[in-house]
Amino acid sequence: MNPTEKLQLILSKHLPEKSIPYCLDLWVKNGFNFTVTPARKTKLGDFRWRRDSKRQTITINGTLNPYQFLITYIHEVAHLHTYLHFGIETAPHGKEWKSTFQQLMIPLLKPEIFPKDILIPLSRHMRNPKASSAGDLFLTKELSKYDLNHHVSEEVFLADLKPGLWFELQGRKFQKKETRRTRVLCEEIPSGKKFLISQLAKIKPLESSGL
Repeated sequence: MNPTEKLQLILSKHLPEKSIPYCLDLWVKNGFNFTVTPARKTKLGDFRWRRDSKRQTITINGTLNPYQFLITYIHEVAHLHTYLHFGIETAPHGKEWKSTFQQLMIPLLKPEIFPKDILIPLSRHMRNPKASSAGDLFLTKELSKYDLNHHVSEEVFLADLKPGLWFELQGRKFQKKETRRTRVLCEEIPSGKKFLISQLAKIKPLESSGL
């Protein structure tokens, strides 16, 4: 099996079927090392530039659903194209990267690849893409419907919890207070300490007693 066939096999396990030829072609035109990794809490994917290497490296979490995997793949390939065309001094998520990301995503923004409930917020997101799609509340919520563990998880987004209710996050108990833009003021139970937590945090709702 040659390298192209190997990558095609890998992509077939993680991407929507009709996006595979396009994604494979991006690799053929600008070869890069590609690795699917275990889940990472701090990132969905990663692009690494090494001055001493002719082939750069892209890694993506293997636990992502096919649509999140595809968006992340294009996101990271956009980094590669940006550095190749504009130089390594370019801001990681500056106007050059945004423009490149938009151009690479345009051929994929169609219902044959993304379901309508994702396509609508994704198209809106791509007008001014953020450093991470995980920073877009509406897009993230729609994408999460397709997670492999969506139906068995007891977790919800903090944004969907009503103020005043209790929840658990990383083994600690909190009460939701007020929302401030993209973050929520929360009070830890029983210390009373206040924290600002992302609306996109996945939390486990608790009874008002905190049990």
